[in-house]
Amino acid sequence: MIKSKNEAIVSQNYVPTNCEILSITTLTPSEKLFKIKMPNGKELGHMPGQFVQVSIPGLTEAPISVASSPTRKGYFELAVRNAGTLTGALHKLDEGDYLGIRGPFGSCFDIEAMKGKNLLLISGGCGLAPMRSLIQYCEDNIDEFENVKILYGAKNPEQMLFKDEIRQWEESRHFNCLYTVDEIKSGDNYKGKVGLITKLIPPLNIDKNNTIAVIIGPPVMYKFVIAELMKKGINEEQIIVSLERYMRCGIGKCGHCVIEHKYCCIDGPVFWLKDVMELKGAL
Repeated sequence: MIKSKNEAIVSQNYVPTNCEILSITTLTPSEKLFKIKMPNGKELGHMPGQFVQVSIPGLTEAPISVASSPTRKGYFELAVRNAGTLTGALHKLDEGDYLGIRGPFGSCFDIEAMKGKNLLLISGGCGLAPMRSLIQYCEDNIDEFENVKILYGAKNPEQMLFKDEIRQWEESRHFNCLYTVDEIKSGDNYKGKVGLITKLIPPLNIDKNNTIAVIIGPPVMYKFVIAELMKKGINEEQIIVSLERYMRCGIGKCGHCVIEHKYCCIDGPVFWLKDVMELKGAL
């Protein structure tokens, strides 16, 4: 089963830890990647799929998924879209500046259930950021998994995240990586596929008896991707979803992220599909 972090959250430090920004990389016109280290050589202690609450003194907090694997030691990374007051302020920070971190929070991908399985890792838009944490984990523990397929869809070439790493995944003997964009415009230097991410699924050769699929992306994507997977014989007990909700406290107190009786911040954001597919508003 997916491991809940409820017990750990009870004793979680409610006070943000000041963490140093080691480097900042521009990913797209609206997204930057922040490489961050904890003080005193500590590790964040996360697992793929979890998130942290990020803060700057005087401003509010924002939940941000961790974009790097815990197997990469000495730092962690956050891909941040400039979409509000806090994230706009984050984009103005420089290397050597500090920000506040609470967490990690939430459930993680069920790595134990994935071992020995073929993995189909499907992400859309900025969903590639939390998926990258799982991809890196697979890369660093490749012998634990069978075939790993990576599918990624972006709105257009300009908004594709981690372009250099996508090229590396394409060339890797460990991965089968496919990507597409919804649209291109005149002048785009882009030679990949064009169309919705659902178009990538029908041609795939999928072992329906030994495959786990993971989906992360904008809410509108889920039901269409799930429908394509089910045409391939993948059922709700083989599909994991990570759901986007506005998580304010991160510890199941404020109720902003509730889906019926489940709190996205502590029961999720990672769920087996079978556990949420009947919940109103989940998908």
